[in-house]
Amino acid sequence: MNTHELLRTRFIYPFPTLCNPYAEEFQQITDNDWIDGESLWIFENDHKTRETFKRVRTAYMTAWWYPTASYERVKPLCRLLLWTLYNDDIYEYSTPEEFKVVKERSLAVLRGEISGEDSKILLGNQLALLRNELQKFLSAKSVNRFAAMIDRYLTGVEWEAEFKAEKRIPTVEEWTRIREYSICVYPFYHLIELCTGVTLPTEIYNHPILLRLQVLASHIIVYFNEVQSLLKDEPVNGIYYNLVRIIQRTHNLSLEDACLEMLRIHNEELQEFVTIQSSLPDFGEWQEAVINWVHHISFTLSGWKAVSLDLVRYNTDDYVTSDIMRETMKSDLSSGNN
Repeated sequence: MNTHELLRTRFIYPFPTLCNPYAEEFQQITDNDWIDGESLWIFENDHKTRETFKRVRTAYMTAWWYPTASYERVKPLCRLLLWTLYNDDIYEYSTPEEFKVVKERSLAVLRGEISGEDSKILLGNQLALLRNELQKFLSAKSVNRFAAMIDRYLTGVEWEAEFKAEKRIPTVEEWTRIREYSICVYPFYHLIELCTGVTLPTEIYNHPILLRLQVLASHIIVYFNEVQSLLKDEPVNGIYYNLVRIIQRTHNLSLEDACLEMLRIHNEELQEFVTIQSSLPDFGEWQEAVINWVHHISFTLSGWKAVSLDLVRYNTDDYVTSDIMRETMKSDLSSGNN
């Protein structure tokens, strides 16, 4: 089945598709100053892996998600997206015990409890730099809320590791919840205030309607990503940890029919998102700010398709192999160097 064509023609988003004008400038910074600069030592003797990471074009992903962010505020957003790429790929095959250490130390850095150097993990310094950059624009409460969303993301990755370690086949519901967290979009939703300049009160952030919109938006990106990752994903212990494959196995479908079922679920939740967006409750003096915040969430849906549809990461075998990442991870956890 031609999944690329399915994604292009049938995963349709009724939202604006805009790109930040600083995309190319920050892609150069990402490639030259970060991948081949600050983080060079991680893959210093592996030029191929560094080039593979560059081709993911994380700065462009950021630019499509945050088209209105100023130059100064795009920088921490670009750093965050690059960190998620490294973190996802390096620790994808870690054991639950190994990842628990990474999770605890990563959160300690983000909360300001330890320095990046003292964390003794590969990406500790990057997290410390990210925290420092965010503190220039966000209140302590907002930084802590962001750290809580990173905790949610890392919990999702930890759950993935537990299923893989136990060779357990998840249900559709279980894997949807896990991927909702591990796709790592919640932290980005809580940084929308970098673009808008408005910090919503906690009671509004926690309103059931806005929480539901975030769940839906996360699911919609997951459904798109699971279809586009079919080529990239490989079986672990003989089990495919991909939502389309789980649907196929659960309902005894062909791969094509499983993809179409994924599309049906995607469209159903997309329609719910659109319906809620068009009929938000009254938030009083915060109404316009909430409308704008939801509007920015919609950018991530159309933006993900715009930037990722033709990425070589998902359409060829141009991704970092599991063997390389296992060796990198083992080096990190065994050496304690940062």
